Amino acid sequence: MPQKHLRFALFGNAFQARKSVAIQHITDILKAHDAEVLIDRPYYEFLVRDQHLDIWHTDVFDGEDFTADFAVSLGGDGTFLNAASRVGAKGIPMLGVNMGRLGFLADVLPSEVSMAFEEIYNDTYKIEEHSVIQAEAVGEQLSGCPFALNDIALLKRDMAAMISVRCSIDGEYLVTYQADGLIISTPTGSTAYSLSNGGPIIVPSAQNLCITPVAPHSLNIRPIVINDNNEIELDVESRSHNFLIAIDGRSEKLTDKTKVVIRKAPYQVKIVKQHNAHYFSTLRDKLMWGADQRQQ
Repeated sequence: MPQKHLRFALFGNAFQARKSVAIQHITDILKAHDAEVLIDRPYYEFLVRDQHLDIWHTDVFDGEDFTADFAVSLGGDGTFLNAASRVGAKGIPMLGVNMGRLGFLADVLPSEVSMAFEEIYNDTYKIEEHSVIQAEAVGEQLSGCPFALNDIALLKRDMAAMISVRCSIDGEYLVTYQADGLIISTPTGSTAYSLSNGGPIIVPSAQNLCITPVAPHSLNIRPIVINDNNEIELDVESRSHNFLIAIDGRSEKLTDKTKVVIRKAPYQVKIVKQHNAHYFSTLRDKLMWGADQRQQ
């Protein structure tokens, strides 16, 4: 049976040297499979100029100007999120190789890379489809990518006083939050910033969003889970007359009283999972649930 000819787009972290070590192992594996390998230009230049590595590849690419059968992210979840914003609506399945710490998105360990690619070539891998949300700033133009795989947060700036966020769901008023910020997270992002602020863990297949306040003024204010087809309208007031919007960690400033509308994006991100990967066992391992029992 002839070997499949596949094309891979590689993304990496151009700031942390130790996370570049696995790239040569990966390109060697793909070369053995006679694959096409495209590397994000800033990452490639970092590997060659700063790390003095001789990386086998087919070509380099800039921005979103690439096509591939699979995208491979080498780094932590931050690197994966950045790569996902560039894959966007292309529908390219993404494989995350974990060179970071926690790694919910980038969950393939360097020691598992060979097996992960064997599963891709043998069609024994799994695909999880993860929902994406998008932000619109009414009356202003967002300078960056408006789409988020994890979360969109409205936050006070620096040491400014808390902000006031009037929240409506599908046009129906919910509550006005007095807080340091407000997080709108997808199920994917429920184990990220939202979780650190007391939000619930939501399984990736759930069709929900979670609204989680950051340090709310009232202790009666709690996170709320809604349907992901709901449209969320947020009107922000701030004593400093501006605030931050952070879209998967990419932040920019907006002016006071700007209305932000958050809705489900028209596409999903496809994430490659190994055949033996299971969400709940991953959750137990990453969050160290039951660690006290293992020590007994």
